[in-house]
Amino acid sequence: MPSIGDDGAVQGTSQKSTSFVAKQISLSLSTRDPNPPKQQPHEKVAMEPESTPQLSLKISRSNSSSCCQSGRAEEKEGDQVEEPVSPAGLVFRQEHTNCYIIAILGFGKPLDVAIIKAGLEATLARHPRFSSVQVSDDDREGTTLRWKPTKVDVDDHVVVPDLHPESSSSDTASPDQLVEDYVASLTTVPMNFSRPLWELHLLNIPTSEAAAVAVFRIHHSLGDGASLISLLLACTRRTADPASLPTLPESRPPPPPPPTSASPLALLLYIWTVLVVSWNTLVDFVVLVATSIWLKDTPTALKGGEGVEFRSKRVVHRTVSLDDVKDIKNSMHCTVNDVLVGVTSAGISRYLHRRHGETNDGKKQQLLKASTRLRSAMIINMRPKLEIHDLAEMMAGKNCGIKWGNLISYVILPFPIAMYEDPLDYVRKGKAAVDRKKNSLQAVLAYRCATFLIKMFGVKGGAAMTYGLISNTTFSYSNVVGPVDEISFYGHPILYLAPSVYGHPHALTLHYQSYMNTMKIVVAVDESTIPYPHQLLDDLAESLKVIKEAIPTKKS
Repeated sequence: MPSIGDDGAVQGTSQKSTSFVAKQISLSLSTRDPNPPKQQPHEKVAMEPESTPQLSLKISRSNSSSCCQSGRAEEKEGDQVEEPVSPAGLVFRQEHTNCYIIAILGFGKPLDVAIIKAGLEATLARHPRFSSVQVSDDDREGTTLRWKPTKVDVDDHVVVPDLHPESSSSDTASPDQLVEDYVASLTTVPMNFSRPLWELHLLNIPTSEAAAVAVFRIHHSLGDGASLISLLLACTRRTADPASLPTLPESRPPPPPPPTSASPLALLLYIWTVLVVSWNTLVDFVVLVATSIWLKDTPTALKGGEGVEFRSKRVVHRTVSLDDVKDIKNSMHCTVNDVLVGVTSAGISRYLHRRHGETNDGKKQQLLKASTRLRSAMIINMRPKLEIHDLAEMMAGKNCGIKWGNLISYVILPFPIAMYEDPLDYVRKGKAAVDRKKNSLQAVLAYRCATFLIKMFGVKGGAAMTYGLISNTTFSYSNVVGPVDEISFYGHPILYLAPSVYGHPHALTLHYQSYMNTMKIVVAVDESTIPYPHQLLDDLAESLKVIKEAIPTKKS
């Protein structure tokens, strides 16, 4: 992928080719026949077998007789109940919080369109949310939306564009640049709300990291990122064992309950803990309300302006070593998330000090004061652990009793902007900030406040709080745990996963996604605010390297 320099030459090229690709996507989506033939003209690039093989959807699970029961869900497949769209789902339909989840997948071999369509018909297209449309009885307010089951035509949701270097308006565009431009242009094209709100774009073009690329685009009203990524993983199988679902790392066990017969010292410690949590929660509640109304971050080169939620987003990603992250974690006796918060603080500090200028002699000057307020809206999953096995059985037509929807909240996490002499200080500061938030109920309060506002003032009340909370902070941050083994998507081995979100009022969205022994750094940016996103990736990757090198070596 071409590097982006300070002269902005590559930026101009990417904008030109992005405009070209946008026209191609717009024509492809807006002029598509509502009842297309089984063989689309643009599918000539894929080599289809003479007969599509039957997909094995057998699930290897020791406890197969779990809460999932196949009964009336299969007997009354055509008689589904129309459920209302959740309040959070309605918030994601509002003008300033109209959000989409986008996931880029790199594959180890070219994509067979026929096999993927057959797999989608047998799995994802059977999920209640992916086989329903949103309808309303009251077009004036749009607050009575409900999910209405409909027949899914997979051809309406699978797009196979003819994306080749010779089709671009730029003769110098690399395959990586074409894919990047295609994804950026996709963020400017609205979905067709008369169909289920999901799409899969298959790009059979080799890049520097993969033999082919697929792009999932899903409207956020279908569910939160954690459930949707888990659902996507439920459509995959382990490459080494095609009958087994992906294996995720074991989560940290919950702390043991306090002893029933506590000593006076333990009782004092318990009282102290309650006081600390209560005080932190009170302070965080005041900050939450103030941020939602008027408390804004300091303007920096990462802070988006008004209307940033309506502009296109460029999604770029970089692969780093997960082992390096774990080495830092083990040495610093912290968590992976603590390390990533420290790396983020170091990376954006590097980027901002470069963007905000240098002195005449080339030395960095502290244009950003120590009082610079830069915070992220860190996404918190409020639901219990979602089992991939249950999601796979749900798509097989079994009722697992899973509550679907958006169950997420936000924590306002401050990031210090400084150039520390000891790189490990970034991790120490990051751990302290995260530990402080663990001793607070801010995430629960934010979720309850949004729910209360929706009940009292309607969807617009909850949307106003969400918009204020996001627009007054600088960027979004999340860390997602992925499979530990290589997985395949209907027989196509996946090399990387790169999820992101767009449509919210942030110029920068930062995601970390682990997969096997690698970590993907994914940033989605508004290029008018952050014109050099690859430079930001360089700073994040270099910060991880510098912190790793600063770890004290153990003496033998």
